[in-house]
Amino acid sequence: MLEKIQILLQYLLPKYWITYLAGLVSSWKGGWITRYAILLFIHVYKIDMNESDKPNVTNYATFNEFFTRKLHKNARPIDTNPSTLIIPADGIITQIGKINQTNIFQVKNISYPLDGLLAGHDNIIDYFSDGSFVIFYIPPQNCHRIYMPCTGTLREMLYIPGDLFSVHPKITKNIPNIFSRNERVICLFETDFGYMAQILVGAMIVGSIETTWLGKITPPREGVVKHWHYPTNNTNTTNNNKNADNTIILQKGDEMGLFKLGSTVINLFDDKQVIFNNLLQPHSIARIGMPLARGCNQKK
Repeated sequence: MLEKIQILLQYLLPKYWITYLAGLVSSWKGGWITRYAILLFIHVYKIDMNESDKPNVTNYATFNEFFTRKLHKNARPIDTNPSTLIIPADGIITQIGKINQTNIFQVKNISYPLDGLLAGHDNIIDYFSDGSFVIFYIPPQNCHRIYMPCTGTLREMLYIPGDLFSVHPKITKNIPNIFSRNERVICLFETDFGYMAQILVGAMIVGSIETTWLGKITPPREGVVKHWHYPTNNTNTTNNNKNADNTIILQKGDEMGLFKLGSTVINLFDDKQVIFNNLLQPHSIARIGMPLARGCNQKK
């Protein structure tokens, strides 16, 4: 009964206004009130602040600064094997497996079309037909920064406006096509293992989605699709991963984006290009830097 009420509320609640207000509150510099609230949050969710590069709560003037805290450089060792792709986010794997032609499993026996997730962009859809996918749910207590599974050159980015349903696993299993209905930022990378999409899905109370190369993507929420194309030349790389001709190359383990409050990350891979770590399955705990997959047919 409670679960049915939770689902009903997802349709009835003013999700945009709730998200807007949550953004205001989480960016408020409340002094001792903010510090006390952060301490309470740490206690309730049993967060190990020793993993943070700033373990003292006095370093965080707002909840957003706390939510987007960086991990200590030794907190998540990166698997350096060049043929290994790593997990890009802390959280829980909710689904992992093969894309059935152009269908992705949402939960057992329920799937949704790839063209809905990718907003009908056929040039991108074609890369991932019969490919593979993995979905990471990031609970509020986890690190909200997202990293690269492997080295990649950014080719396209899309912002797709949409709804703001909660992406908690109890909700996602009950709302059909939820990841195709929510707002999302789709980043298409060319890698040594074919094309990879890294999709940052928005949700209720997620105040902002950002990337390292463009900054804040949302808000504002203007209700229009936005599409960016990036150059293909990959020479003359500078220290900030941006070339002289604005080509953007991110190395394995580099930060690529963040949420201001946890949400969901979806990775799509080319057909027959990666083999997932067979220890990973739905409900597996995900930690940044752990082996996600082994790459096949690596380019030389």
